[in-house]
Amino acid sequence: MIEQFIKDIGIEGARYIEENIDRQYLALKMLKNIDRDRALTLIVKNAIVCYQLTSTGEDYWTEFAKYFLENPEDNIENFLIKSRGNRLYHSIKINRLKKLEEDVFGIEYYENMELLKHVLEERLQSQGKTIYFAVKMYGYGARIFTNKFIPYPMSIPIPYDSRIKRLTERLGWKIDRWNEIAKLTEVPPLHIDSIVWPLLSKDKEIIKMYTSKFNIPKSLFSLIN
Repeated sequence: MIEQFIKDIGIEGARYIEENIDRQYLALKMLKNIDRDRALTLIVKNAIVCYQLTSTGEDYWTEFAKYFLENPEDNIENFLIKSRGNRLYHSIKINRLKKLEEDVFGIEYYENMELLKHVLEERLQSQGKTIYFAVKMYGYGARIFTNKFIPYPMSIPIPYDSRIKRLTERLGWKIDRWNEIAKLTEVPPLHIDSIVWPLLSKDKEIIKMYTSKFNIPKSLFSLIN
């Protein structure tokens, strides 16, 4: 059921959702007038501390974009301290940011997003959802600045956040099943995330925009709600 839904939407449908429905992508468009490599670096650094939020992910990335639109020379640490959507575990998150203190994540990674994943894993000495999510958000930013669409690599897993975890458990799956679905549908996991994640937001406006473009099977809609 969900496999066929993802296959029917495909990569181009995922791209439509990303660019027209995902409020995180729409928020990043606010940064278009900031220096490109600085904006991409801010995006990556924000993504690696984007967990245990005190707001929705959509609201948090809007807050982030508005802050740096108004304070383009400030840093992520100051934003984190002032943020309403990211109030927890600041000391741990700031320690993560210090590991990337000297790094600039420029446009050169857009042609090789697997390298970006590798660099982040090496710097942070960890693996997992925030790194995969950082690659996704970097890809959003790079696409906005270049007006060029490069699909995400098939090798980078879906970010296993609370929304995806909830759906995975409802489906009775293990996390690796998403990689299998990616191979079956030929839709990379990060694009599958884009297809599924907005539907789990419970935001009526997002659901309205989604259903105006795509037919969601009733059985799937009842499952995700």
